[in-house]
Amino acid sequence: MNGDYSVDELIAVCISRQVVDGEILAHGIGTPLVAAGYLLARLTHAPNVTFISAIGQALCRDPAPLGITTVETLWIRQGLQTFGFAQVAADLLPRFGPKEFFRPGQIDAHGNFNNVFMGGSYGQPRLRLPGSGGIPDVTVFEENVYLYVPRHGRHTFVPRLDFRSGLGHDPARRRGQGPRYLVSDLGQFDFAPSGEGGAARMRLLSLHPGVELGRVQARTGFELLVDGPPAETEPPSREELRLLREEIDPLGVRALETLSGAARRERLRAILQAERALALRATGGHNGTGLD
Repeated sequence: MNGDYSVDELIAVCISRQVVDGEILAHGIGTPLVAAGYLLARLTHAPNVTFISAIGQALCRDPAPLGITTVETLWIRQGLQTFGFAQVAADLLPRFGPKEFFRPGQIDAHGNFNNVFMGGSYGQPRLRLPGSGGIPDVTVFEENVYLYVPRHGRHTFVPRLDFRSGLGHDPARRRGQGPRYLVSDLGQFDFAPSGEGGAARMRLLSLHPGVELGRVQARTGFELLVDGPPAETEPPSREELRLLREEIDPLGVRALETLSGAARRERLRAILQAERALALRATGGHNGTGLD
């Protein structure tokens, strides 16, 4: 990736650019790239957005820096109102039709996706994923399903799902529509008609700077639609990078979604240490428990 910005910053910027002013934006738990993108949009071109967060099922307007141990400060303490999970999935989301970014564990060519398990069987999986968390409820009717994949590979982009928990493009569906857009660490995609019984397929829109088409196809377990030479994704601007680094996410929480192994553990440890230092300064050197 370009030395002026990191891949997590580029993904957050791409998410931000999909936001339209005045929209209601929903996102799940443990999705700092999405939160960073939403907050970036609010501080740039979309000041009138509203957030529905799965963290406490809170309805929010006011922004705050991202965090791990402090994340509830943004989505609960500053919430205008909180709701029960069933009420959000069954009543609020169908009524308001928010734009929502999901992170699939697996996805097929038609945008069906899986967040339940990989390999083996449901009862004895090789890998148990976080779970669907309402995805089966909302993807049957939502018009604004968007996706993101921080690490593009054949383990995620598969010819056949091990389990379907998110509904994609299906000619038989009666409501809503499949995903509209996907961004990964390699490029941007949408879903276009393919002539296969009316079911749209994943199509390449743009390659991120420095990424070649052959690399994307090699890391995708099905044939991508490509309409002519792909465009290049517009890099982040200086102001977008400044906002991400200084106001939205100065601790770099967003990078946790693109890192793995030792690099991820090191970043997580550094963030927790920084948050503890900030908390101690805020309390005059006391941890607030009476045990220091």
